[in-house]
Parts: sequence; C-alpha cells; structure tokens
Amino acid sequence: MDEKKLYDYNIDETFDLFLLIKSAIVRVAKNGKKFIAFTFQDKSGQMDGKYWDANEADIEKYQGGTVVKVSGKRELYQGNPQIRLFHMRLTNAGEPDKAEQFIEKAPIKKEDMMEEINETVFEITNANWNRIVRYLLNKYQKEYFQAPAAKRFHHAFYGGLAFHTVSMLRLAKSITAQYEEIDHSLLYAGVILHDLGKVMELTGPVSTEYTLEGNLVGHIVLVDEEITKACQALKINDKIEDVTLLKHMILAHHGKLDFGSPVVPKLREAEILYHIDHLDATINMLNNTLNRTEPGTFSERIFGLDNRSFYKPNTNRLSNEKEEESDTLF
Repeated sequence: MDEKKLYDYNIDETFDLFLLIKSAIVRVAKNGKKFIAFTFQDKSGQMDGKYWDANEADIEKYQGGTVVKVSGKRELYQGNPQIRLFHMRLTNAGEPDKAEQFIEKAPIKKEDMMEEINETVFEITNANWNRIVRYLLNKYQKEYFQAPAAKRFHHAFYGGLAFHTVSMLRLAKSITAQYEEIDHSLLYAGVILHDLGKVMELTGPVSTEYTLEGNLVGHIVLVDEEITKACQALKINDKIEDVTLLKHMILAHHGKLDFGSPVVPKLREAEILYHIDHLDATINMLNNTLNRTEPGTFSERIFGLDNRSFYKPNTNRLSNEKEEESDTLF
C-alpha cells in the first residue's frame, strides 16, 4: 500500500489510493439523476466526494465498509476538503481489502484505557453509583472499548468513546483536586456513563451510521433506560435520590434543551460534566483539523464549531524568534 495518506496530498494534487468507504448515501441531483455522496477514510482522516450519475449497479457495489481504489484530486469546496473523483473500482485479489487497515484508532491502547477507567471506578465511593457503573461497564465492555464517540465530528474512530471518557476523567480529576467541594464520585460516574448510549446509537467504527434506536430515541435516553435496567438487576430502588442524581447527570450532559438534553443541569456536578464534555470534544476537533493544516495558514472550516476556520501559527518562525531572543539576553 502507498505509504502516502489522503491528507498528505495538497490542494489540487492528484492521487491514486486505496480508501475505505466510511459511508455511501444515495441522493438525487437537480437533473433527476442519482448520485452517491461518499465519505472516504484512511488513517489520516475522512474526506467527502461525490459520484455523479450513479446507476443501480454502482449503488449496489459501492457500499459503506468497502475498500476501493480511488483515482482523484484533492480540492477545497466552501472551505472544506473534498475529493474530485476521476475513477473508482473495487479491489482485486492481493490488494488491501480489510477495513481495519484504514480506520483511525485511539492513540492509547485499549488495555491502558480499560485499566485507567477501572482504577477510577474504585474512586466512586458511593455504593449505588459504583455498582451501577460496574454493571453497565461489564455488560457493554466489548462495545464500549471499540465504539466511536460520534459519527463524524469528534472522537469518530475506533476506541473513540473510551478515549473521550479517559480524557474527560483526567480533566475531572484536575477539577476535583482544585475544588474539594465537588462530589467526585458523582462526577466520575457521570463521565463514565454519559455517552455509553453511543454503543446502541451508532453501528460501530468501520461504517458508522445511526441505528434505528439512535435515530428515534438517542443515546441520552438510552443510557437513562440502561440505568433503570441495571437497578432492576441489582435490586436497587430506582426512585431513591442516588439514582435520580445519576440519571440527571446523563439527561443534562448536553447542557441546553437546544443541544438535545431533556433537562438543563441543576446540579453542580452536572454543570461541570457538560463543560468537560464540550471542552474535550472541542479540543479533539481542533487538534484533528490543525494537525493537517500548514503552519501560517487557516484550517478548513469546522462544522462542529460554527463552521469557523482556525489559524495555525507559524511555529518555526516563533521558535526561531525565541532562539534569537535567548541569544540577545546577555
């Protein structure tokens, strides 16, 4: 396989690469003809491209989760990178054809994330919250450490859910060390469970789509239901205050009704959870985008951040200035 990846190519540069079809959505153009809106992926990231005048054979052949050979050109459309497709075909015998070869993965090993989360569970000293968290982690252990945290915008990779959780736990521990009044047990339990519903809301890391439950119910309500089921299995009264507080953490973690939360935060720990979640997602989106932006230029637009572009400072210039400054101090 060509060592050069999709985002290694510059704007207007042509390429010939094996790529994974992350998603393939059939749409109808203004002329009445069908086209396929693709999202392609390799380990450098995702990029969209349109396949015009698609026939039924094309639609059947090019499905999400399929590896294809793509000839095209990287372009910029309305501030976002996209692929102009020249030619596309299925792989031949002996060519790369495993989806796992093209998906992004969490930068921390699964075993290390498991250990860090499990160690934090020991710090949840409230017995009811501890038992519920343990029960649900055991129930969904495989999916929890494989699932992405989103379809596209943040932590949208293999192990993204667990990595997002670990990042948030580290932020939470820094905050609880600074502010001793915070109930660390409630905050940690909320962090670990807040996005567990993603294992039911999304299909998985290879060809990530929303499930029927994900579209019609959503991950917030799905976790609320799972907490009730856990209480039934553990013989915990789900009407006691402990359970109500934990459920509120989940139900309020998007912070605002407009963002999908059924209720707004009305606990100190719920308000903190909302900000930690938003902060970690924001930093991940920024890092992903700026990592593939040339120093001294503006990034592509980030849809999840109000479609803004961000400037990446010319670090070489800054480091040179610091060296010159240090040379003239004495």
